[in-house]
Amino acid sequence: MQNLVKLPEPTLLFGHGQALEDPRDGLTIFGPLDEGKPYGIRAGVIGTKEGIRRFKNWVERIQCPILNDPPQVARPPFLGFETVFRIPWNPQPTLEIPVPDAELNSSLFLDDRHQRVYKTVEIYSNRIIEAIQQEDQKIDLWFIIVPDDVYRYCRPKSYVETLLQIRFESKMPIKYAQKLQSMPSLFPEENVTAIAYHYEVNFHNQLKARLLEYDAPTQIIRESTIAHKEIVNRFGKPIRKLDALQSAIAWHISTATFYKAGGRPWKIGSIREGVCYIGLVFKQDEKNPDPRSSCCAAQMFLDSGDGIVFKGAVGPWYTPGRGDFHLKPNAARDLVKLAIKSYKDKKGEPPKELFLHGKVRFDDEEWKGFRDAIDSSTNLVGIRIRDERDLKLYRKGEHAVLRGLAYIRDERTAYLWTKGFTPRLQTYPGREVPKPLLIDVCRGDVQINTVLNDIMALTKLNYNACVFADGEPVTLKFADAVGEILTAGPLGRVPPLPFKYYI
Repeated sequence: MQNLVKLPEPTLLFGHGQALEDPRDGLTIFGPLDEGKPYGIRAGVIGTKEGIRRFKNWVERIQCPILNDPPQVARPPFLGFETVFRIPWNPQPTLEIPVPDAELNSSLFLDDRHQRVYKTVEIYSNRIIEAIQQEDQKIDLWFIIVPDDVYRYCRPKSYVETLLQIRFESKMPIKYAQKLQSMPSLFPEENVTAIAYHYEVNFHNQLKARLLEYDAPTQIIRESTIAHKEIVNRFGKPIRKLDALQSAIAWHISTATFYKAGGRPWKIGSIREGVCYIGLVFKQDEKNPDPRSSCCAAQMFLDSGDGIVFKGAVGPWYTPGRGDFHLKPNAARDLVKLAIKSYKDKKGEPPKELFLHGKVRFDDEEWKGFRDAIDSSTNLVGIRIRDERDLKLYRKGEHAVLRGLAYIRDERTAYLWTKGFTPRLQTYPGREVPKPLLIDVCRGDVQINTVLNDIMALTKLNYNACVFADGEPVTLKFADAVGEILTAGPLGRVPPLPFKYYI
């Protein structure tokens, strides 16, 4: 193990140009990177009468410190929203949209799962779209506060208990409904009924997908997350034990709120200028009879910390025998061209270095397409990143190996432990022996140490959860989630949108 090295922990940049390792430390001491932007949180909230009340109570509660009892090094206290982010958040929303319980229950207990999810989503999405089109108030972020019954009954494998079911009279076979998407029926009512079967049976993904074209960033929150003591079972006990997680919940939701409202909480402190990272996203189109049919997309992250998602073409990218995805040259070229154009729009020039992150090696045709999308001023590098299950390291004592440990096998391949014992947290935030990531520079030329340090830094760019670091770089961590939203329904052409619309 002569090539076993310990990489330094990347720092993050906060207000006043100050750098620290932990985002919670940096926000508490120095404030966010974009101090004063936005000026405040203009929130639109939609939910039941009780859900809106619980949301306002929670926002009022996080204006004050939320401490852990007993104190925990790995879970720093949340000192209050305005103290941390330096902007106000009025507990009274800019716009409130109540959802009647009776209307919600009329769709939530339908016995047909496609209709149940579609009509439940419609209750929320229609009201948001109507408010966007008719109201004068500018909303930074829409909070969708859902009862726990929505979480229970509006997921792919959910079912409604027999005694609660409401019969939907116009059911139709899924295959017939999907056929009507390309060959409409002569009966208009059949075409209308079939629409619900064109969408994924998942409330979260479907709602995000149906709002993409309306410039409506959203934060979906279960009522039990912000009022767990009020949501009890038949024995009067809270259905979720969240007493020890109150400061963590405040950190997560508040950071996501600040980011989605238009501010950057932090950015990577040591990132090189002119560097662009793209994570490739693939998701099989389960509604297409061709098993090869898949949607491709790209998640692009800039040195500024900004993230943008680009939807590519749907095509036969999946290879059933091997279980991997590869683009044809034209599709690969078009996808990277779109990303390069967006980069030029922001920076005024093409990137100096472009790193493509994927879970499989890029084949010759695919790489040719990527190369055709750039000019000689950009150094293009292809990196394969995947979990390695066959290699594990153990150390004497009670703790796991250190986060940031790397075994450099050769000048193009290494194993990197992005999970492990973290000195700042004084613990390893995991339950099993940490597995490394296999990092493989499969195309292009770059120093392996540069790649490893970049990937370590990219594990700290998750604005959706205020944690010390993730186990995956942000370029790939949300790949499945983004793919599911892009295939959640018949979206058609989706313009490049900031990352905040998908998380």
